[in-house]
Amino acid sequence: MPIYILFTIIIAVCLAWYIRKRLIANKRSQLFDTPLSANWISLLEDNVSLYKRLPHTLKTQLHGCIQLFLHEKEFIGRGIEITQQIRLTIAGNACMLLLQGQKRSFPGFTSILVYPDTYVAKQINHDGSLESIENSHRAGESWFRGPIVLSWGDTLRGSVNAKDGHNVVIHEFAHKLDEQSGSMDGLPVLRENAHYSDWASVLNEEFASLKYRSQRGKNSVMDEYGTISPPEFFAVATESFFEKSKQMKKKLPELYEQLSRFYNIDPAGW
Repeated sequence: MPIYILFTIIIAVCLAWYIRKRLIANKRSQLFDTPLSANWISLLEDNVSLYKRLPHTLKTQLHGCIQLFLHEKEFIGRGIEITQQIRLTIAGNACMLLLQGQKRSFPGFTSILVYPDTYVAKQINHDGSLESIENSHRAGESWFRGPIVLSWGDTLRGSVNAKDGHNVVIHEFAHKLDEQSGSMDGLPVLRENAHYSDWASVLNEEFASLKYRSQRGKNSVMDEYGTISPPEFFAVATESFFEKSKQMKKKLPELYEQLSRFYNIDPAGW
């Protein structure tokens, strides 16, 4: 093949890639700027208690993130019909994690599986060389580089109560932020390299402190489920950051500061 033909093909491929990238960016920008209907906003007000606390400017950002989320994610019902209420309730909570963020989406996966209520999954346990399988009742889970699975009953209960520190959507989507670093280890991609040292120091100390408080029954801000592992600690801490923000800022100020810097918001001030 003559060199000039090869050169022409390369230019054409690069141009096509650039045009496609620009078209996608323009489409996403248009979606982000598309206002939500009055009916959708009413559904958010009824089903997402955190929404009522948001300042107006953040509500506008949330609306844009919701539009992108609903366009990019596929909802799959498992014994339940997917309604607009389900889609908006999940999107409204998940997109709280994207407010003021560097990204407006959750990349790396598409599907969200929804069960009517708490569901049963097989759990493999290891004890040395012995392996056992048992049924595990779950409200949600996040598969690494795979789908989110949610119980609609638990989703709705956690969504309408914004003060109990339990929000399965926020919990599972925090795992999706965590895995963007390449592994689900409780260390998401931070805004600046200089932040990693403080993050590791504070979260390791708070992880140990949560274990200590839980063993003595003196834990009030975070659920003791966060003692299982660093990834679960980050997800539980994120739930409390949004739902018990004032308590966390008062009782766990260093942890609150790290999460506030990561999410770039101050929910205690809403």
